[in-house]
Amino acid sequence: MAALRIWLRLKRATALRAGGAWARNKCQSSFGLLFDIDGVLVRGRTPIPAAKEAFRKLVDSRGEFQVPVVFVTNAGNCLRQVKAEQLSEVLDVEPPATKDFTQIEVILFGEPVRWETNLQLIIDVLLTNGSPGDCVRTVPDPHLPILACNMDLMWMAEAQMARFGHGTFLVCLENIYKKITGKDLKYKALIGKPSIITYNYADCLVRKLGESRGLDAPVCRLYAIGDNPMTDIYGANLYNRYIQSAHKLPVPAKVAAGGMLEGQEEVPGIGPVHEGKLAGSAIESCKSILVCTGVYSRHEQLPCDPSVSVTETVFHGHRDFHFDPSLVEPSFEVQDVNEAVDLVFREENRD
Repeated sequence: MAALRIWLRLKRATALRAGGAWARNKCQSSFGLLFDIDGVLVRGRTPIPAAKEAFRKLVDSRGEFQVPVVFVTNAGNCLRQVKAEQLSEVLDVEPPATKDFTQIEVILFGEPVRWETNLQLIIDVLLTNGSPGDCVRTVPDPHLPILACNMDLMWMAEAQMARFGHGTFLVCLENIYKKITGKDLKYKALIGKPSIITYNYADCLVRKLGESRGLDAPVCRLYAIGDNPMTDIYGANLYNRYIQSAHKLPVPAKVAAGGMLEGQEEVPGIGPVHEGKLAGSAIESCKSILVCTGVYSRHEQLPCDPSVSVTETVFHGHRDFHFDPSLVEPSFEVQDVNEAVDLVFREENRD
């Protein structure tokens, strides 16, 4: 299994490169781009045509990227090289190094193929404290630590309707565990979009890319492009909310699954405190851009009324996130990723 979030850096080779031009030309870019993948750049294995046009605008005549770019995806139920191959029709990328986990934990990466079997195995591990060959005498309390790395209830592939995501698998697991034990399943951490920790990490990567390429102006604005209001938009807006207040607080700070700082009053849209550290950030804002080529479509929402705001739909977020309707409203709404790049250039006064 691959790690949930696949952070793909642009290669310094062939047609699309992130390196040389920045160092030589001293680009004045002061913004970075965060791209979701499924529903924004591809649908399953099929590239979205607008993605090719969008990335042509992000490179110069030598095919070198002029803007720091990081890919932020919750898709982790395939090998990282498979994900890179799926993107090869859009741009040239290389997979990142993975991180090894040294402690014994239950790490949930993505929805499996055989849900019944995997649900049974996970419950066996939890009830036996990691020894599924043993008999269950008492229910361990607390149970083994669980890291859930994908909260997407739905995601977009080739099918016309959105598919069940890992968030749906978690709903099943949580309800089965409570039905059997009478207790709530608890997470050590919820990682991946819309977790604020995920966007904080993407923020760090964007700024490091800018610094390594010798930008004259530091990256101070982020634009997060996604197709899912309940994850991509919710997460970007949540991170923007954190940015507006975080500079007043000491860092690193302990944060919630959704980003609440330890010791702070609970904020709507932010879940209970889990373990995690946030790095400091010099970013001024993180604006969300919603595209209509994936989970979200202007004319295919429930209820089926184009006049109904996305905030009036049913909340698809995780159990531990308290719904704040304002966080589902994007900063901008466009048809596709090509229009999104055009919009960012207008906002940044770029040709």
